Amino acid sequence: MEGRPSTGVPILRLGDVLVTGMLNEIDDKAALAFTDELTERIAAESTRGVLIDVSRLEIIDSFVARTLMELTTMARLLGARVIVAGMRPPVAITLVELGIELVGVETALDAERGMTALGWRQVPQPPEGARHDATR
Repeated sequence: MEGRPSTGVPILRLGDVLVTGMLNEIDDKAALAFTDELTERIAAESTRGVLIDVSRLEIIDSFVARTLMELTTMARLLGARVIVAGMRPPVAITLVELGIELVGVETALDAERGMTALGWRQVPQPPEGARHDATR
């Protein structure tokens, strides 16, 4: 990915899952660069799943919706499952009003539920005092 401009959107790796998000400030050029970077990472890192958190998106247009659908299709072709998590009600309403269907895009109410759908389980941590008692 040398020579490519950075999108400024962090892509974190948790085991075989990539976690990232979309921000309101993303323009068409940055969205395309983000798609390129994410698909390169999926292929290079043998990624099994991708969580895209859209909870910070206050609006969505047809270009961003199409980008999400294309990204999902590309990821599936590369062997990864994509879940879009955290869509706000106004964004969902806007998509319906515009007649935009996110065909093939799997969604989750929030990032935690999306990670669970990708096979992640939250392991409860023992209470602080319990760790000290066990070492005595």
